[in-house]
Amino acid sequence: MEKTGRFKVINRDAIKYIIIFFMLTGHIMAWLSIGDTPPDGLFADCPLWQRIFIELSLITPPVMFFFVADGFKYTRSRKKYAMRLLIFGCITQVPFYLLWFEFYGWWQTNVMFGLLFGLLALCAWESRFKLWQRIALVILCCLGSLAIMTEWMLFGPVIIFGLHVFREKPKARAIWYFSAWAVYLAVSSVPSLITDFTPIRLEVTLVHIFDFIAAYLLMTVFYSGKKGHFPKFSKWFFYIFYPAHILLAVILRLIMKK
Repeated sequence: MEKTGRFKVINRDAIKYIIIFFMLTGHIMAWLSIGDTPPDGLFADCPLWQRIFIELSLITPPVMFFFVADGFKYTRSRKKYAMRLLIFGCITQVPFYLLWFEFYGWWQTNVMFGLLFGLLALCAWESRFKLWQRIALVILCCLGSLAIMTEWMLFGPVIIFGLHVFREKPKARAIWYFSAWAVYLAVSSVPSLITDFTPIRLEVTLVHIFDFIAAYLLMTVFYSGKKGHFPKFSKWFFYIFYPAHILLAVILRLIMKK
């Protein structure tokens, strides 16, 4: 990790609350606008300020990936860490299905499982197996995330892996991080920009680029490396908040349909 500098003024828990704010506001704006539109719609009928809030919610996933890589180093029990992700992934899947089943079907799974596969990839990499075996296991973890169609597919484990492996090499870590997101944008946004260009599609792509840059700054420039004042509360709050806020979305949709 980089040496502490004058900009490293935000502790771990404060960063988590920042990304929770962006996630919650962005998701609520999206949920209130979706109606019968697929979740990957561009929300073209929304005002600009509302679309911006929706798009800024993507600051959250990269920071979540970072804290899995960070937590891998500092957790007292990696087994318990993996079990927490698995348990809360299963808990989250219930409201996740209720919210997205009609759009995604049964195969899509929530981001907690992507975080779990990322953690397992780090466990495999740091194991005592031979190099080729460790590489094979990391690849299997990434493919596992893809097979069950976790949110962010294989990008979650891939980014988590690079953030950990290049932890002490800031330049290499930045190259890995931005290269992975460049591939993501090339797959998810560039084709539609070329074949069906609209100002809103360009806006979405530019805001997403801002999201990934802002997330990286939070992780590397502003993160102090310190815990907050109530680390145990914050840890469990985040685990509980994630499925709870998706359940809130289910309730909002039911109310809107009535």
